[in-house]
Amino acid sequence: SLVGSEMCIRDSYKHVPLSEANPCETMTTNIGGTLTVAELCSNAGVDAMVLISTDKAVNPTSVMGASKRVAEGIAQTMGLANRATNYATVRFGNVLGSTGSVVPLFERQLARGGPLTVTHEEVTRFFMTTREAVELVLQAAAGANDEAYQGKIFVLDMGDPVRIVDLATDMIRLSGLRVNEDVDIVFTGTRAVSY
Repeated sequence: SLVGSEMCIRDSYKHVPLSEANPCETMTTNIGGTLTVAELCSNAGVDAMVLISTDKAVNPTSVMGASKRVAEGIAQTMGLANRATNYATVRFGNVLGSTGSVVPLFERQLARGGPLTVTHEEVTRFFMTTREAVELVLQAAAGANDEAYQGKIFVLDMGDPVRIVDLATDMIRLSGLRVNEDVDIVFTGTRAVSY
């Protein structure tokens, strides 16, 4: 978290396996941390706080998604409470090239000769570039001072979701290799949920 006199940007645990393995810490950090930072922003007279959330907060199926949905509720509630600080939330999809993105994972798996691991044949994800992510945060920060945007959730139009198996297939082919001949695609099944 970064708190200054003008703006605060709040981030938190956002990796599903880490969150599933540590549900209490995830709740403490994502919910308690958001509430603490939001209250500090209000008490310090910070102009705007932007909460960075995730598309996994929509109909959450994991500890991380559920904790981020509650954090969004905190920002929305405080934003609608007519406090000195304006609150906004940005909801990200997968940021291409980030540490949690599937693309670097597939690149590492390809470098080892495979296989590429996909949870399920029908799994899809939305993707955005780092530039799009930054622009969304800046847009939310700028809009947070507009009363019409108080407590709102900003979502980038990321187009259609991408099937992960199609992405894996494309990455194998773009590497000059053949799917299930040179490099296999293995379906691992979805991770167990801890609650």
